[in-house]
Amino acid sequence: MTRLASAFAKAHPALVAFVTAGDPTPAATPALLDALVAGRADVIELGMPFTDPMADGPAIQAANIRSLSAGTTTADILSIARGFRARHPDVPLVLMGYANPMLRRGPDWFAAAIAEAGVDGVICVDVPPEEDDALGPALRNAGVDLIRLATPTTDVARLPAVMAGASGFVYYVSVAGITGLQQAAQASIEEAVQRLKAGTDLPVAVGFGVRTPDQAAAIARVADGVVVGSAIVEIVAEHGPAAAPHVTDYVRSLKSAIETSRIPV
Repeated sequence: MTRLASAFAKAHPALVAFVTAGDPTPAATPALLDALVAGRADVIELGMPFTDPMADGPAIQAANIRSLSAGTTTADILSIARGFRARHPDVPLVLMGYANPMLRRGPDWFAAAIAEAGVDGVICVDVPPEEDDALGPALRNAGVDLIRLATPTTDVARLPAVMAGASGFVYYVSVAGITGLQQAAQASIEEAVQRLKAGTDLPVAVGFGVRTPDQAAAIARVADGVVVGSAIVEIVAEHGPAAAPHVTDYVRSLKSAIETSRIPV
C-alpha cells in the first residue's frame, strides 16, 4: 500500500494541508512542514512557486512572490522533500504546481528526481487530462501518483477522461474560481462528491475556501478528505519565520474538528 493510500485508509476523513515551498525562505520551509505534521495533518501538500499561478488567489500568489524573491529553485524543493522524507518516513508528500517548472527539464527528469526525493504524488494545475501525453506517463513510470483535479464544471460526460490515469486521490475544487476567496455551498459539495464517487474508487478530497474548523467538519461529513491551503499560507505571511507554532495550533484545530465530524450525536 502506498503512503497516500495508507493515509486515507487510516485517517478517514484525512486532512490535507498546504504551504508554498520557499515561503518565506527555503530555509524556513522544513520547520513549517514539521509544524503541519505536529498539527496532525495526514497529507502534506507542498506548492512549487511559479510566476503565473493562475488558479491561486491573493494569499498564495503573494507566497509565490515571496518564495521566488527568496531565490527558491527546483533544487531547493527537492532538498526540502528529501529532508522531509528523512524526518517523516510515513507521511505522504504531494507537490502542487504548474507545468512549466515540472516540464522544463523534461517529464522523465522531473519524475525521476521527485521519486528519488521521496515525493508521493503530483497535482499539476494547468495540464488537462486530454493533453497529458508527457507528465502523466512519466510519473506513472516512476511510481508517483498523478492526482487529478475535478471542478463544478466536470460533468458526467467528462469524468472518465479526468479519472483516466488518476491515482492517489481526486482533488475536488469546490468553486469555479481561484483559491482562498470563497467557499461553495455545502449542498453543492455533497452533490459533487456523490457524483465523483460514482465514477471512481479513489478517495475524494475537497478544497478551495476552507478556513474554519466548522467548515472543515462539514466537508468531512461527506468527503474522504479536506484540503486547506490559503488560510495556512496567511499565517505564514503574518508571522514569517516564526510561524511554525501558530501553524501547528491552527492545523490541530482543523484536525480535531474533522475527527469529531462523524461521531454520532
